[in-house]
Amino acid sequence: MTKRRITRASKRRLTIFGTVSIIAVVYFCISLIYSFYSIYDLTKEKESLDNKYAELQKKAEDLKLDINKLNDPKYLADYARENYLYSKDDEYIIQIEEIIEEKEKIDTINTKINKNYILIGLSFGILLIFVYIIIKGTKKDKKK
Repeated sequence: MTKRRITRASKRRLTIFGTVSIIAVVYFCISLIYSFYSIYDLTKEKESLDNKYAELQKKAEDLKLDINKLNDPKYLADYARENYLYSKDDEYIIQIEEIIEEKEKIDTINTKINKNYILIGLSFGILLIFVYIIIKGTKKDKKK
C-alpha cells in the first residue's frame, strides 16, 4: 500500500472547510437550543395567560350576577347595610371586624417584638461565648 501524500493546499482547504463546518454546526445547534427554549417560555406564558383568562371570565360572570342581584331593592338595601354601614330607623351598628383586626395587628406586632428579643438574646449569648473562648485562649498562652 502506498501512502497518499496530502499537499499543503489540500490541508489548507480541509482546515478552512472543517473550521467553517464546525462553526456552522455549532451555530445550528445553538439556534436549535434557543428555539426550544423560546418555545418552552412561550408555552409557560400561554399557560399563565390561559389561567388569567379563566379567572377573568369567572370574575366577569360573578360581576354579571352581582348586577342582576343589585337590581333587587331588598338585596340592594341589605348590601348597603352590610358594606356601607347604612341602618334602618332605630337600628344600631356595631363594628366587630375592626376590633378583631386591630387585635390581630397588635398580636403580630407583639410576636415580632418577641422574636426580636429572642434574636438579641441569642446574639448576646454567642458574643459572650466568643469572649469567654478568647479569654481562655489568652490565659493558656500566658501560662505557656
